[in-house]
Amino acid sequence: MAEQILKSIEVSKSYQVDARRITVLDNISLAVEKGEFLVVEGKSGSGKSTLLGLLSGLDIPDSGRIILDGTDITSLSEDQLAPFRNRTIGYVFQSFHLIPSLTALENIMFPAELNRDPEAAAKAKGLLRRVDLDQRGDNFPHQLSGGEKQRVALCRALVNRPQLVFADEPTGNLDSASGSTILQLLLELRREINTTLVLATHSREISSTADRIVRLVDGRIFS
Repeated sequence: MAEQILKSIEVSKSYQVDARRITVLDNISLAVEKGEFLVVEGKSGSGKSTLLGLLSGLDIPDSGRIILDGTDITSLSEDQLAPFRNRTIGYVFQSFHLIPSLTALENIMFPAELNRDPEAAAKAKGLLRRVDLDQRGDNFPHQLSGGEKQRVALCRALVNRPQLVFADEPTGNLDSASGSTILQLLLELRREINTTLVLATHSREISSTADRIVRLVDGRIFS
């Protein structure tokens, strides 16, 4: 049996909107094997981003448990969770989420510096070369195109060689050519560092490259 790196157990999440309580995810149980490329598919508003936020420890479920690399992250305090996340996962957002006051190189280095990695600069420069941006390291985010920003964000997510990478609609804000480049780089780099990938998308083209697909419908998962 393959080793599981991630498991959610009866996880639910809801939000208060005015006088209404809206359930976004309802009793989600899901297991991800080490090294797997899993796509979470669903229409816009189906809860894909919410699910990735919970599985990665960026958000807290109303109920249920999430086990990441053998640790129940729902039992950790934020002070415990933040360094654990930084060591264990990488996250690629649809809207890049680069720090505007840092250069491309500094953005990539940032997670490694939080880990006090003496090779942070060398690793960041190596990743910049890998995605053909070695001449853009001194540029700030506002000086980069959308595709370049996402390549920097991808490098930042991978600089600590995380065991698990989450990507939330990573090509959603890009034109088709840039989106195809980002997807290809993501899959190549995933193989190179032998990491697990959980990617949320509504693109069937992206889903066709996955090892497994689960579909979110009305807050529930259908395999």
